[in-house]
Amino acid sequence: MAAQDRSQYEIFEIRSNDGSKTVNVSNGVITFSYFENVLSPMITAQAVIVNTGESVVDEEDDISSVYNGLPLNGGEKVSIKIPATAEGPGIEFTEQNGNELYIASITNVLISAEKETFTINLVSREAITNETSRIGKKFPSSEPISDSVKEIIKNYLLSDKNVDADETQNPYGFIGNLKKPFTTLTWLATKSVPGNVSGGDATAGYFFYETYLGYHFRSIDSLISQEPFPIEYTYSPGIIDNQDPNKDYKILEFNTVRNQKMVENLEKGAYCTYRMYYNPIDSTFTTPQQGEFKVSQYAKKMENLGRDFEIFLPPVDKKNKSLGDVPSRYITGVLDFGITEKKEEKSRKKNADPMEYHSQAMMRYNTIFTQILTATIPLNTQLTAGSIIKMNFAKITRDKVKVRDNEQSGLYMIKELVHYYDNKGSFTKLKLIRDTMGKKDK
Repeated sequence: MAAQDRSQYEIFEIRSNDGSKTVNVSNGVITFSYFENVLSPMITAQAVIVNTGESVVDEEDDISSVYNGLPLNGGEKVSIKIPATAEGPGIEFTEQNGNELYIASITNVLISAEKETFTINLVSREAITNETSRIGKKFPSSEPISDSVKEIIKNYLLSDKNVDADETQNPYGFIGNLKKPFTTLTWLATKSVPGNVSGGDATAGYFFYETYLGYHFRSIDSLISQEPFPIEYTYSPGIIDNQDPNKDYKILEFNTVRNQKMVENLEKGAYCTYRMYYNPIDSTFTTPQQGEFKVSQYAKKMENLGRDFEIFLPPVDKKNKSLGDVPSRYITGVLDFGITEKKEEKSRKKNADPMEYHSQAMMRYNTIFTQILTATIPLNTQLTAGSIIKMNFAKITRDKVKVRDNEQSGLYMIKELVHYYDNKGSFTKLKLIRDTMGKKDK
């Protein structure tokens, strides 16, 4: 099966909630879309199904359609197996693999005398468990955040999926407060500082997300430092030549956006913030020296997907004082460090201090969205959310000889992807992000 070939479903079965009936709807699947996102704690999928012949025996022993005969109410297990493409494995969510998907909702239901059409929206099992689970435990201050993450996934999401968690340097004690697991895990991501990252000082800011490979609790620094997909994707306008050996690595279409929202960034405190924290244990406030955070302090230390991080900001006043030197956001709050934890200055790195990592994380989350690019490529199931990919674009010119656009080309992180199948072809749609423009100098 070539990358752009029409979809083929080896298995596409829906099982009733009581487990008594299983219906094969593979011949009626019009489209199937599979989604991953570094900002989503769950994988999702969607299928549009047209049924013109499949039937089941309903509760009254009458022959009925799939929608009414199962009946479809939500919560049904769905087994899916799609063959491998020219690049990468197939997609398989089956009982054998222990990773069946579940119907979260049924929409766009149209029923007539000749056929029925409906859309099933699918989620991983843990997304359902998350809604019925609450964390009431107190996690000790001696435990690294990464260990707490693994425990929550295992004991509260009841998941045995693989967990790819970057070790954190900062222990953090907290009380669950009966929050849902996904809420807690996403919250912990904002408080985490990586323990060991090559290329510079670690900066706070993690993503918690799910892919086909399992759960990921990864620092942005670590994701940026990973090896990219080995083959570069190239944009070549025109009709794809099926004889071209590189046809599976062509960018079919794309759109790029620079996140040039200076006023919005000022509102977020992207360049300079002032933090004021109150510690109720010793009744002290943040000192002026501790309170000011400038992104320029970390710009040269960070790993980047493009060129070295540089900030060129206009002056804010007649004295030519830069916007990067004047706080645009004041952050106030109660310092939770020292309430549930015992502070041990000698064993703690500076950037693991809560007054540091709060501002670091805000800065990191903001900068990673400096450039946003959407692209459609032939189906590639080797790619996952969080992967690094190389993109090659030509400069806009009247010359017949195309020259590489080094400003737009280079490395990107896959923020989200959609593997899309229909009767005409199979594609992967990407939303890519990166923190700096240009080709990385390495």
